[in-house]
Amino acid sequence: MFEEYPEVLNVDEACELLRCGRNRLYSLINSEDPKNRLKAYKNGRVWKIPRRAIEQYILEQSRLSKI
Repeated sequence: MFEEYPEVLNVDEACELLRCGRNRLYSLINSEDPKNRLKAYKNGRVWKIPRRAIEQYILEQSRLSKI
Protein backbone atom coordinates (compact mmCIF):
# COMPACT_ATOMS: atom_id res chain seq x y z
CA MET A 1 0.00 0.00 0.00
CA PHE A 2 2.72 2.49 1.01
CA GLU A 3 5.86 0.66 -0.14
CA GLU A 4 7.81 3.86 -0.83
CA TYR A 5 7.81 4.67 2.91
CA PRO A 6 10.16 3.02 5.42
CA GLU A 7 8.92 0.21 7.69
CA VAL A 8 9.03 2.52 10.73
CA LEU A 9 8.04 6.15 10.33
CA ASN A 10 8.65 9.25 12.37
CA VAL A 11 5.88 11.69 13.24
CA ASP A 12 6.34 13.89 10.16
CA GLU A 13 6.25 10.91 7.78
CA ALA A 14 3.16 9.50 9.50
CA CYS A 15 1.43 12.89 9.25
CA GLU A 16 2.21 12.98 5.54
CA LEU A 17 0.89 9.47 5.06
CA LEU A 18 -2.33 10.12 6.98
CA ARG A 19 -2.64 13.67 5.66
CA CYS A 20 -3.16 15.09 9.12
CA GLY A 21 -1.44 17.49 11.46
CA ARG A 22 0.85 16.66 14.36
CA ASN A 23 -1.81 17.38 17.00
CA ARG A 24 -4.24 14.99 15.33
CA LEU A 25 -1.54 12.28 15.09
CA TYR A 26 -0.66 12.62 18.78
CA SER A 27 -4.37 12.47 19.56
CA LEU A 28 -4.66 9.18 17.63
CA ILE A 29 -1.61 7.72 19.40
CA ASN A 30 -2.87 8.69 22.86
CA SER A 31 -6.53 7.85 22.28
CA GLU A 32 -8.32 6.12 25.16
CA ASP A 33 -10.57 4.24 22.74
CA PRO A 34 -8.72 1.15 21.45
CA LYS A 35 -10.76 1.21 18.23
CA ASN A 36 -9.46 4.68 17.35
CA ARG A 37 -5.90 4.27 18.66
CA LEU A 38 -2.94 4.28 16.31
CA LYS A 39 -0.31 1.82 17.49
CA ALA A 40 3.05 3.46 18.07
CA TYR A 41 5.98 3.34 20.45
CA LYS A 42 8.50 5.74 21.88
CA ASN A 43 12.22 5.38 21.32
CA GLY A 44 13.61 7.74 23.91
CA ARG A 45 11.70 10.97 23.33
CA VAL A 46 10.81 10.19 19.71
CA TRP A 47 7.59 8.52 18.61
CA LYS A 48 7.96 5.74 16.03
CA ILE A 49 4.98 4.47 14.06
CA PRO A 50 5.17 1.19 12.14
CA ARG A 51 3.93 1.54 8.58
CA ARG A 52 1.87 -1.59 9.05
CA ALA A 53 0.06 0.03 12.01
CA ILE A 54 -0.97 2.91 9.76
CA GLU A 55 -2.17 0.52 7.06
CA GLN A 56 -4.21 -1.42 9.61
CA TYR A 57 -5.62 1.78 11.12
CA ILE A 58 -6.82 2.95 7.70
CA LEU A 59 -8.43 -0.42 6.94
CA GLU A 60 -10.18 -0.55 10.32
CA GLN A 61 -11.44 3.03 10.11
CA SER A 62 -12.75 2.50 6.58
CA ARG A 63 -14.29 -0.82 7.62
CA LEU A 64 -12.45 -2.63 4.81
CA SER A 65 -10.62 -5.08 7.07
CA LYS A 66 -13.65 -7.38 7.29
CA ILE A 67 -13.85 -7.90 3.52
